[in-house]
Parts: sequence; C-alpha cells; structure tokens
Amino acid sequence: MNTENAIRVTNLSKKYSLGKKKDGSLRVTLASLFKIRKTKQEYFHALKNISFSIRKGDVVGIIGKNGAGKSTLLKLLSQITSPSEGQIEINGRIASLLEVGTGFHPELTGRENIFLNGTILGMTRKEVNRKFDEIVAFSGIEQFIDTPVKNYSSGMYVRLAFAVAAHLEPEILVIDEVLAVGDAEFQQKCLGKMKDIAGQGRTVLFVSHNMSAVLNLCNKGILIERGEVVFNGTILETVEKYQSSSFQTGNKKTFPNDSSNGNQFIKLLEISIRSLKSSLLVISEELEISIAFLNKIEGINLDCTIEIRNAAEVVVFHTGAFVSTQSNSKVGRFNIRFNLPAFYLNSDSYIMNLIFGENQREVLFQIDNCFAFRIENDTPLGNNFSQLPGVLRPNFDFKIDFNLYDEKA
Repeated sequence: MNTENAIRVTNLSKKYSLGKKKDGSLRVTLASLFKIRKTKQEYFHALKNISFSIRKGDVVGIIGKNGAGKSTLLKLLSQITSPSEGQIEINGRIASLLEVGTGFHPELTGRENIFLNGTILGMTRKEVNRKFDEIVAFSGIEQFIDTPVKNYSSGMYVRLAFAVAAHLEPEILVIDEVLAVGDAEFQQKCLGKMKDIAGQGRTVLFVSHNMSAVLNLCNKGILIERGEVVFNGTILETVEKYQSSSFQTGNKKTFPNDSSNGNQFIKLLEISIRSLKSSLLVISEELEISIAFLNKIEGINLDCTIEIRNAAEVVVFHTGAFVSTQSNSKVGRFNIRFNLPAFYLNSDSYIMNLIFGENQREVLFQIDNCFAFRIENDTPLGNNFSQLPGVLRPNFDFKIDFNLYDEKA
C-alpha cells in the first residue's frame, strides 16, 4: 500500500444470509441434522464490491441514507466483523466509536475501562496514565469515574467513550452517528477535538446525517447508496450529490391520493414555487410559494406552520399563519401563498416541512421533507458566478459618507 494512504479498500463486499429463525429445541436441532435442504439460501448484500483509498490526514465524511451500508463499512474497517470478499489495508493504529459503550465492560468502573480501552488500542499503562487526567476532564464525569459504567446514562457512556478514543492518540479515528446521543455543548467539544486531531495529521472517518457538522469538519466525502460507493470527492461535491439524489427538486409537486399525505383532518394536495418574473428560480428574483390542502373539519382555529431547511439541514426560517377561526372554519380547499423577496436566500437546495395544527398547540397533521426546490445563483462577482457562504444572500442598500482628511485637526 502507498505509504501516503491510511486506508485502502479493494473490491470489498459483505453479505448476510437471510432465513427463518429456528426454535432452538433439541428435537428440531436433531431433525435438522438429517434433513436434506432443498431451499436455496438467500443473501442480503450490505456492501457490494467497493474500492477506495483514504490519504493520511484526511477527514472523510461517509454519508448516505439509512440502510446504505455506512455502519457496516465502519465495522469492517474497525475489524469488528470480517468481509465476505475483498481486502482492507490499514496503515496505523485505529480507534472506533461506533455504538454507545463500545469496548466497555459494564461491571468495571470508568477508571478501569479507560485502562482497558487503552490496552485494547495497544497503549502501555504509562501512556494511559499520561493522558488519564485529560480524558476525565474532557468527559466531564469526574465524580462518577469510580462508578461501574453499567450505572451510567447513555450520555455519560458516550462522553467517556469518545474521550478515551480521541485522547489515546490513534492514527485513525472512526466515529459513527453515536455523537447524536450527547448534548449540544458536548457535540461541539467533540467536533472541536476531531478538528484538533485532523490538524495533527491524523485521519478521521465520520458518519453523520448532520450535513452542517460534516461540512464543517470534513475535507473529503464518500457517498454510499445501496451498498455501493457512488461518489468519492471533496466534501462539498459529495454533499451536493447526496442532496440531489435524496430530494427530487422541482417547481411543482402534486400529492397522490393516499394516506401518506393526509389524515382525517387534513389532506395535502399541491405545493409549488415560481418566480414572479420568469421561469427561473434565481437569487435576484422574487419567488412565490403556494400550498394547497383540503380541510376536513369545521369549528377550529386552524393554523399552518412552514419550516424551510437548507442542504446542510440548517433551519433557515419558520413562518406560518392562521388559516381559519372557529367562527369561519369550513370544510373545503384552501390555498396559502407567500413571497420570498429577491436577494433573500442564497444559492442552495431547500427542503420544506409542514405542520397543520389547532391554536398552534395541538398538531393535526405533520409531513416532513414534503417539497424540495433549488435556487440558482445569477449574480456575478467579478467575471464569474461565485458561491458565497451563508444561508442568506442579501443585497443591502449601503450608504457611504466621506470627509476629507485634515492633517491639522
């Protein structure tokens, strides 16, 4: 393997056999020994013939939908399970945090588990001692360090597990979505620590559905779909590819006549977005969003809340309105329209969530990821159309004052 690579994967596959669970009785077990099996064994391929390499010092975001094969890949890389086919080459010591409490013995205390994990990672007792105080301080559970970890909450588990994995100086750190268990403050500490690790030239593999965290931390990305690597490139390109494959964006969506888009109270009919000037959805033009739905109940204060998120899952805004009051609430089709000003949203893909409720308290019907659209950039900077950072893209009217400089003043 190239010495510049931390990991190289070649034609890697993992399959699991599918079949009915046996009852485990002695009679059935003995009978099965003499039974001629005529049924064909079926398999599920969690990963199919994937190949890639990761250079030392890269911070790689592995992204994809649930069930794509991300966690299976990390388990193979961490040697928790073995591949069905293919080869994995690892250049350096690897530490993994894939599930809450991975590698912990429940009967041992936090202190004892720190030394146990250090030993598993190949550290000497002297090396663990040198890092011990730093690990405990980072975890924030000093007063429970001599308590058996079976008595820890899931949040305490993940605090200590991450602190151990990150501070025992592995060349490669593998982190799954398990960080979602921690609180927001601890998640920020973890992201900061992973940035520090990457800054030291070590390699990080990070699986998360939080695109904002992935974009903030990673420089490279691998997109997995149905057990196959469909894209491998910069993290920005990978996230854009993921978003475009996950959400079919468009200017109009009509909903099918089934239960997925409604219940006994509300039925969603149609959502559309259009420019008031042209057929394009661009930064410089005012846009109108329209939502059509069927109200099936009378005599309530009906409200509709609209949430817009961008490709990084950042909430851009909440808005909404009372559709009807008790005195004028009627059964029938309603249409809600509102305008997005020009130079408001930046160029990006956006996702809409809808909540219909009564008095903004009781939820009558909620549908997430019900509509997606993309706004393109049509505002040149210099000689090209540049993508500026940020959720918003305002075009403020600046006023500039000027006074001559008087050296004698």
